[in-house]
Amino acid sequence: MALPSYAGPLERAWYYAFRVICGLVFFFLMMPILIIIPLSFNAEPYFSFTSGMLAFEAEAYSLRWYLDILTNGMVAPDEPFGRAWLADMWTNSQWVRALRNSFFIGICATALATGLGTLAALGLARAEMPYRTAVMSLLISPMIVPLVITAAGMFFFYSAIDLAQTHLGVILAHAALGTPFVIITVTATLVGFDKTLMRAGASLGAPPRTVFFKIVLPLILPGVISGALFAFITSFDEVVAVLFLAGPEQRTIPRQMWSGIREQISPTILAVATLLVFVSIALLTTIELLRRRSERLRGTAG
Repeated sequence: MALPSYAGPLERAWYYAFRVICGLVFFFLMMPILIIIPLSFNAEPYFSFTSGMLAFEAEAYSLRWYLDILTNGMVAPDEPFGRAWLADMWTNSQWVRALRNSFFIGICATALATGLGTLAALGLARAEMPYRTAVMSLLISPMIVPLVITAAGMFFFYSAIDLAQTHLGVILAHAALGTPFVIITVTATLVGFDKTLMRAGASLGAPPRTVFFKIVLPLILPGVISGALFAFITSFDEVVAVLFLAGPEQRTIPRQMWSGIREQISPTILAVATLLVFVSIALLTTIELLRRRSERLRGTAG
């Protein structure tokens, strides 16, 4: 908003000071993230800027650590590129295997969390729902309880039923952590939902299933997709629960990065982190576009 012409000296000073403060806060939050991007192109195996990088020498920069994402762990990384090389990479590369696990677990956990969270939000949105506040508090408790406590409890419970160190156990754990995000997002979407549309559909003879899929779901779909993206990000970035529950076969990208920091520090971690930053930016941009679309559908956009 532009500064009005009648603003006094104090208002003008605060107008500019506020923007400077916001810029400093943004700089404080973003610099630790952005600093890893140029470091991931370091030609040397260091976690710091070399003199050549500071002098912008071309030979000081390299894509070797991005290539290492594909070749680390391969049996024959120096073989000519072809079907055999791709098969070796897909089967033996540590980072590619972790990436496959992250996407498989994340997609499955997201689908489960989205279904459960949407059903829970629809129930909580009903006026006749008893003890709504207590039930809501219970459902979003995984967001409030310290994650290490939740992960430890899951470990003892899943160990007793033989789900520890299995893909199913990790998927269920990630779904439990992602469901609260879906509930909150879909519940916020349902606040502006016109319930007379449901009654109108029922009065015209449509069964409940048709009313849901033809009327309710299209209107709340942006909120459902936003919640699903939040659940996927939660699963994709989760490391504490994976440390407790996952075995070698369920190692995900965050778990692989954790192991790399503890066992063998390599700038490959910075290259992976850079790629994850861009993936997160793409997902958050999608969430923001869906939020604006949801506001337009509800007629609340400014």
